Amino acid sequence: MTRFSDPSDPRPPLPDWVQEAYQILADAADGQESDLTYEEAYALLNEANAFSAEHSDSEYAVERLLTRGYLYEANGTLRVTETVFE
Repeated sequence: MTRFSDPSDPRPPLPDWVQEAYQILADAADGQESDLTYEEAYALLNEANAFSAEHSDSEYAVERLLTRGYLYEANGTLRVTETVFE
């Protein structure tokens, strides 16, 4: 289970649409050991109705998820981090 807010984190929680992006990518990755290229991630998000086809929304969402640790980069691909805050 992934939660997107940590009471000890002073940063605001991620917006709902960025959380939705995480769920789309996590479902597509089907586990922590599965890789997605950036292009695959952008394509998956662009297919969702909540994201623009110009990549700006999908790129922003991926960047936020990387910055917050919900995704990480390994050898030029993206992997999903299963982070749970209690």
